[in-house]
Amino acid sequence: MSQDQLDARRREILAGARACFARYGYEGATVRRLEEQTGLSRGAIFHHFRDKDSLFLAVAEDDTATMVDTVARHGLVQVMRDLLGRAHSEEVPGWLGTQLEVSRRLRTDPDFATRWAARSAAITEATRKRLTRQRDAGALREDVDVDTLALFLELAYDGLVLRLATGQPADGFGPVLDLVEEAVRRRR
Repeated sequence: MSQDQLDARRREILAGARACFARYGYEGATVRRLEEQTGLSRGAIFHHFRDKDSLFLAVAEDDTATMVDTVARHGLVQVMRDLLGRAHSEEVPGWLGTQLEVSRRLRTDPDFATRWAARSAAITEATRKRLTRQRDAGALREDVDVDTLALFLELAYDGLVLRLATGQPADGFGPVLDLVEEAVRRRR
């Protein structure tokens, strides 16, 4: 197989695994279910990933990399807007499932928490850098430090994720995100 084919197969496995982990959780995503979801054999899946834990971590890392990129370019509020924009699509349940499973494992698996710390810090760092650039450009309020603004945005994000995870409708959140964004902007 060419590198392009290997990369495509890897993305295919990640997409199927994301859906499987979202539907069944980490423990319930058995190898048999992963095979069914991806349409590939155990050998094909684990040719690309050492084990189920490595596969889950790759799914979570993939989601985190996408999020870090969006935060760096457009800010954390845009991540929330994107999430709302896809609230009824197939992508969100998989993404939410991964986020919730990461949260659960952070609470219950010390080894996972240790391995995940650097990845989590990347989102926070991207948020702080973006806020610093915005402040330097004169777009952010100056009466609150960047760390506090970052924490405020992270709490808003966590709240949105929780609401969506509990199945609450996403309607009406657009004006709330406008308010969140306005709260960090410089007052004119």
